[in-house]
Amino acid sequence: MSAEDPGLIAYHSSPITGDAGAVIVAAGSSTRMRGTHKLWADLCGEPLLARTLRAFQECAAVGRVVVVSSQEHAEAVRGLCATQGFSKVAQVCPGGANRQESVLAGLRVLGPCELVAVHDGARPLVTGVIILQGLDAARENGSALCAVRAKSTHKLVDERGAVLSTPPRESLWEAQTPQVFRYAELLAAHERAAETGTTYTDDAALMEAAGHTVRVYEGSYRNIKVTTPEDLTLVRALYQGTSDE
Repeated sequence: MSAEDPGLIAYHSSPITGDAGAVIVAAGSSTRMRGTHKLWADLCGEPLLARTLRAFQECAAVGRVVVVSSQEHAEAVRGLCATQGFSKVAQVCPGGANRQESVLAGLRVLGPCELVAVHDGARPLVTGVIILQGLDAARENGSALCAVRAKSTHKLVDERGAVLSTPPRESLWEAQTPQVFRYAELLAAHERAAETGTTYTDDAALMEAAGHTVRVYEGSYRNIKVTTPEDLTLVRALYQGTSDE
């Protein structure tokens, strides 16, 4: 196990104060999967979504979970939770027109708690270690963003394809989930954004715009979001490799 990959090393969280909840965003349409719905794709004998939910079910620091699903798959998600014994899933609720609306719907259903972790349902290789690190970081700093350091050089490019600048690689991080925040602050920021009609690429960007300082904590390069069939192939290989260890 590599010290560069905290998702694979032993970790001891500080004592839990209060309770933590989680919103799992699983309302996407999988348009880039070329006919396969990523959340129901087979991952070594079970639906991909089951692996994601199990990480939160088995994390003692998380007290309750809300899954935000499309209307089309809501009953299937409820059935999955029942058959797999995911007792922490308090409710499956319908999503909105975009990810931001779906997160807000999940927050409203989840109800008050000290901290809330927002996680992509299509990131099945999240670990309890990563979740606990996020909760600890948010407890200390208020807002915590799971991320990994950029490996490649990135270019800022205009609409004509011309390179405008090359940001220093050491300052670049690739955002992942879970992203963890104080529940009341995240809900208030979402409510304000909904009133103004402003949309953001993720919850960290929304909180930044609301004036909160978001601090990064190091995630794992294995914590991949499945967006394309190629991503699914890689996740299967990584998961199978972990299972064989």
